[in-house]
Amino acid sequence: MKKYPLPPFTEETAKLKVQMAEDAWNTKDPVQVSKAYTVDSKWRNRTQFINGRAEIVDFLTQKWKNEKNYKLKKELWGFRENRMAVRFEYEFQDIYDQWYRAYGNELWEFDENGLMKKRFASINDLKIKEEDRKLK
Repeated sequence: MKKYPLPPFTEETAKLKVQMAEDAWNTKDPVQVSKAYTVDSKWRNRTQFINGRAEIVDFLTQKWKNEKNYKLKKELWGFRENRMAVRFEYEFQDIYDQWYRAYGNELWEFDENGLMKKRFASINDLKIKEEDRKLK
């Protein structure tokens, strides 16, 4: 299976890849999102280590069960050949209706078919008031 655009990336194709990831994550469909990753993809998400598509689906299912009204924005920071650095922010409500804005950075590595084989994310959460939301 190929997931276009393929590496090596240009600035245009790197930005497209980031936008495609943002669009997919905003669907909140764990199965759809997982298809952008290799079957043996390796993740670090905060303090969790996630291995393979099945664990990605489980992780995202739980995430979006606990993070209501999730909205994400990603931005390319840099790229080289088959790797990218991406910054992001997202907003959500927890199960108690408290709003948060999460900020973070991701390092991505893709295989020759354009599937992400590594995703390492560092994320910080900030409590916000509903009226302070930026992403709607």
